[in-house]
Amino acid sequence: MNHLHPTVIAATRRGFAAALAGLVVVGAAVLVPSAARAQGGLPEFADLAERVGPAVVNIRTTERRSARGNGGSFEIDEDMLEFFRRFGLPIPNQPAPRGQRPQPDGEPQQRGVGSGFIFSADGYVMTNAHVIEGADEVFVTLTDKRELKARVIGSDRRSDVALVKIEASGLPAVRIGDVNKLRVGEWVIAIGSPFGLENTVTAGIVSAKARDTGEFLPLIQTDVAINPGNSGGPLINMRGEVVGINSQIYSRSGGYMGISFAIPIDEATRVAEQLKTTGRVSRGRIGVSIDQVTKEVAESIGLGKAGGALVRSVEAGGPAEKAGVEPGDIITKFDGKAVEKSGDLPRIVGAVKPGSKVSLQVFRRGGTKDLSVTVAEVEPDKARRTAEAETKPQATATTLGIGVSDLSDAQKRELKIKNGVRVEVADGAAARAGLREGDVILSIDNTEISSAKQFESVVGKLDKSRAVTALVRRGDSVNFLIIRPAR
Repeated sequence: MNHLHPTVIAATRRGFAAALAGLVVVGAAVLVPSAARAQGGLPEFADLAERVGPAVVNIRTTERRSARGNGGSFEIDEDMLEFFRRFGLPIPNQPAPRGQRPQPDGEPQQRGVGSGFIFSADGYVMTNAHVIEGADEVFVTLTDKRELKARVIGSDRRSDVALVKIEASGLPAVRIGDVNKLRVGEWVIAIGSPFGLENTVTAGIVSAKARDTGEFLPLIQTDVAINPGNSGGPLINMRGEVVGINSQIYSRSGGYMGISFAIPIDEATRVAEQLKTTGRVSRGRIGVSIDQVTKEVAESIGLGKAGGALVRSVEAGGPAEKAGVEPGDIITKFDGKAVEKSGDLPRIVGAVKPGSKVSLQVFRRGGTKDLSVTVAEVEPDKARRTAEAETKPQATATTLGIGVSDLSDAQKRELKIKNGVRVEVADGAAARAGLREGDVILSIDNTEISSAKQFESVVGKLDKSRAVTALVRRGDSVNFLIIRPAR
C-alpha cells in the first residue's frame, strides 16, 4: 500500500479545501445576486426585507354579528391556545370568555387578520379574497403604524385575489417580477403577519411551479413558512420583486407543515386589473366536463403520449356542442395553445375574452379535427369549474363478455347521439372493467358502432389476445374503458 508524506497530505488537504471554497463562492455567485450575497456565500435577506418591507401591510377585518350566536367558533388545540395567551393575541372566532359581557348586537367585532401589499403608490392594495370575505369593514395598517379604513374594489373567489383601496398617495409600492423567469430551487422570502405578528420575514426556496391545486391558477409551491395571517402577503425573489401572493398551505394540523402555495403574480395582476376597471372578473367557458387522459388510454386509441383533455360530456346548447365537440373527443389544442394535461384547459379557456371566436383541435377516432368555437362567459353563480374532472370507473384485467341491443330512434334523440348500442349483459372482463347494463357503447377501438349487428361483427374480428378500448356513455358523460382478456 502506498503512503503519502504528512506534508503532502496536508498540502493536498489545503488545496482541496481551497478548491472547495472556490466552488462554493462560484456556486453562490451563480445562485445568488451580488446584492443579496453574505459571508460564506449564503443569501442575505436583511436588505431585501428592508427594501420591500415598507410596501407590506397588515389587514384587519371586522363584521357586525349577533351576540346570541357563537360567531362560527372552532376548536383550537392547547398548544395553539398557549401561543395566543403567551403573546397576548386575541383568539380568533371564539366566544366571549365566561363572565365577560358580550358585545351588543350589531357592534363591530374583529373577524380576522391577514396580510397584503401596496400594488400602486396611489393606495391600491392586493390581498387574498378569503382574507376579506364576509367582512363588513377592512382596515389596512402601514409599517409607519397608520391604520386606514379600506374600500373593497373587488374580490375574485376563483383565483383568491382581492383588491382594496386606501385614501393615501406617495406610498411605497412593490416591484412586480417575471414569473416565467422563476426557477425551481431559487431562494424566495415572504413578509406578512402570521398569527397577527406584523412584519414577520420567513425564507425558503421554490419547490415546484405550476402545481394544479387551484381552479384557474397553476400555483407556486415553496417551503417558505406560511401560517394563518400570512395569507395575502407577497412572495419575493432575490431581486426584491414580488412573484406571488401567499395563499394556501398543505396541513393536517392547521399550521405550517413545510409546504405552502402562492398565486403567480402575473395571473394575480390580470385579475387585479379587471377588478380595478370593472369590479369583477370575466372568464371564458365552452361547456364541457373533462377528465385526464391516461397513458394506457392514449396508447390504446392511437393518441401516442398521454396528453390533452378527455371530453366526458358536452353541455346541451353550449358553445362546445355548437362547435361540433363530441363526448369522447380529446381536446389537444385551444386557441393555438397546447393542452398538455386536462388541468390546462380551464385556465386557457378562462383567459379568453368571452365572445371571442377561437380554434380548437380534437383527437377523434384515430385522427385530429379542427373546430371553431365562440367562447361564452362563466356566470358568477355557476359551478366553480369551467371544466371539471369527474370520477371514472376503473378498468381491471379479466375476461370479455358483452351483450348489446339496438337503440330506438327515440332513445337516440333523447340521448342526443347518432349511433351507439345499449349494453344488456356485461360479464367477465367487461364487468370488471366497469361496464354495466344500461351503458351505451359508442365505439370499439376507434370504430363507431351503429347497431348490435355491426357491434358483433366488429368484436368478432378483434384479436382476442389483446385489450379492447370501448368508448362508453353513462348518463350525460362518456369515458374510455379498457377491457382485457384473461391471461
